[in-house]
Amino acid sequence: MAERALMLVLHDVAPETWRDYQPFVARVDALGRIPITWLVVPDFHRRNPLRQYPDFCRMLASRLERGDELVLHGFHHADEGPAPRAPVDWFMRRVYTHEGEFYGRDQASARERLERGIELFRELVWPLHGFVAPAWLMSEGTRRALRDSGLSYSSAPGCLYRLPDFQRLPAPGLVWSARSGWRRGLSWLNSESARRRCAHSPGLRLGLHPVDMRHAFSRDYWLRVLRQELADGRQALTKFDWLRRQP
Repeated sequence: MAERALMLVLHDVAPETWRDYQPFVARVDALGRIPITWLVVPDFHRRNPLRQYPDFCRMLASRLERGDELVLHGFHHADEGPAPRAPVDWFMRRVYTHEGEFYGRDQASARERLERGIELFRELVWPLHGFVAPAWLMSEGTRRALRDSGLSYSSAPGCLYRLPDFQRLPAPGLVWSARSGWRRGLSWLNSESARRRCAHSPGLRLGLHPVDMRHAFSRDYWLRVLRQELADGRQALTKFDWLRRQP
């Protein structure tokens, strides 16, 4: 069997979500050197500006020293655009998510947000290779801005995109909707089905969210899958390290 990798990805990383993730990260660390990809929001919902949380920033810097990766994940992670008018936009921005920050941005607006995030990473001396839009929603203007950003990759639910050409590299991901019991049950069914379908995929992503950590059923599931996939021969890698191994 060809080399297969596992990418453990924490979404929506911010000072206020760290309290959700911290016990889980400690359990992962207890398993050994398992690199984690952290999707960092520079100012989550405009109430978590990283510059005001030096201890949190030092914690993230220490994760880099362990071999983890920090990724730019939007800037505010909130959809602050004008109210949607078209039915499809209303569905994507009010039903699917309220956090599609880059869903409707033109190129100039997207570039400005990207540059602010890139500058913050530079100021904090954090290496930066990737950008993931909140809810994976990117306008065409965002895609054009990313082509000129100097970053190495972005991603969608089923793949990573190598920039600047948006070369599609299949890397299926498991993700849960954990806000209610029936959603957690359906997420379990969907994830187990996806694991069977993707058993031979060269890259499998586990996409965790803070709400997953608030329920034992989802929290324990992710830890169990992590152990099972590693025992089955997958190698834990960050997203950028996986990308570098692809032809």
